[in-house]
Amino acid sequence: MWRCFPRPAHVGTVALTFPAGESHLGGPVVQRKTLTRVTLPLLVGALALSACGSKKETSTGGGGGNTTHTVKIGMIAPLSGGLSSLGLGMKNSADLAIKQANAKGLIKGWKIEFDPQDDQEDPNTGGAAASKLASDSAVAGVIGTLQSSIALQAAPQLNKQNIVLISPANTNPSLTQGQDYLKTKKRPFASYFRDATTDLIQGAFAADFAVETLKAKTVYLVNDKLVYGQGLDQAFATEFTKKGGKVLATDFVTKDQKEFGSLVSKVKAAKPDLVFYGGQFPEGAPFAKQLADGGVKAPFMGGDGLVDKGFVATIGVKSGPYYATNVGAAVEDLPTAKAYVEAYKAGGYKEDFSAYGPNTYDCAQVLIAALAKVLPGKTAIDDTVRAAIVKAVQSSNLEGATGKVSFDEFGDTTNRIITMYKVDAGDFKKKTTGSFAG
Repeated sequence: MWRCFPRPAHVGTVALTFPAGESHLGGPVVQRKTLTRVTLPLLVGALALSACGSKKETSTGGGGGNTTHTVKIGMIAPLSGGLSSLGLGMKNSADLAIKQANAKGLIKGWKIEFDPQDDQEDPNTGGAAASKLASDSAVAGVIGTLQSSIALQAAPQLNKQNIVLISPANTNPSLTQGQDYLKTKKRPFASYFRDATTDLIQGAFAADFAVETLKAKTVYLVNDKLVYGQGLDQAFATEFTKKGGKVLATDFVTKDQKEFGSLVSKVKAAKPDLVFYGGQFPEGAPFAKQLADGGVKAPFMGGDGLVDKGFVATIGVKSGPYYATNVGAAVEDLPTAKAYVEAYKAGGYKEDFSAYGPNTYDCAQVLIAALAKVLPGKTAIDDTVRAAIVKAVQSSNLEGATGKVSFDEFGDTTNRIITMYKVDAGDFKKKTTGSFAG
């Protein structure tokens, strides 16, 4: 086996790099340490360099002189904290897709490294993660975010560098259709895409179910004051009132709030037919439990931010009138998801793929397919290459775990399927699947 030996300094120097480490199945996080060595005589130096590798390319073997370059796919998601069950399912699913692509050699001449960043459920931290990824010349695309409020910090920075950001979970319409989307739709970020339909669809679908199936005539709205929660509440209220329903009041909770006594009293006094909550399960679950403990009989409903086993564990009942929508069809109803589920289980991941795992897997597949189209024959990730990747993602049309994956002129998914779930037998079980036509 060849080893790298020093030679007298007067001959010259060459920088050699070695992988510093790789994480386990949760996703490779590869850093590189640069060591400086002085060269040996020409023949020995060439052989040693071939054996030791280089920062940008490594030998693929076979004696053909082929090299493998490195491209990075980043991620921005909550890998710690109250939403980590969702974020880790996202991370593992992207990791699975990347490992499969590398094993099959899907991108000729290139190897993918995965660089997941923890946004800690904080927009500022998520923005810093986006800045870090945007400054890395090897990054060609990013998967994320989970929360729309964090995407509003990340998307502008990545867009400036022509770096694709593709989310499996963001649902606020303004990310793709602009702040004035109710009047005039205008795409703000050409490099931003999502594989989750918007709250204009999700909220309206929930309102239809509330009126047509639950026969609700009045609703008490609550949200967490964040972009996602407010947008979902607004979309629900718009359709609910169109169908003859009445909004009794709109109230708010705050991040990490655990006690809701005064709010429970207000809801109980209002006697609504339904409580609709826009927000995530770490606050929504204890709120729902305290409503029930306080004597509120009305069903509790929310969006995809509630769909997690943590919600069911917190409310303390295996079955009850707790409803939540989620984007796409139920995984068990999708023949296309079978291979993904089996591969995920075989991957030995400790965490469930959770609510956004299948969509994340598809986001990674879209990005990998774009890289496979653009990168062969290239030797670096420059602005022209990144622009070509954005264009390739825009024209995506593939069959993923969640079904057909493609995007409209705003970067929104063309898949408008929504599923309503209800807590039953200790988990969220499908009640109905459909789409809101508008």
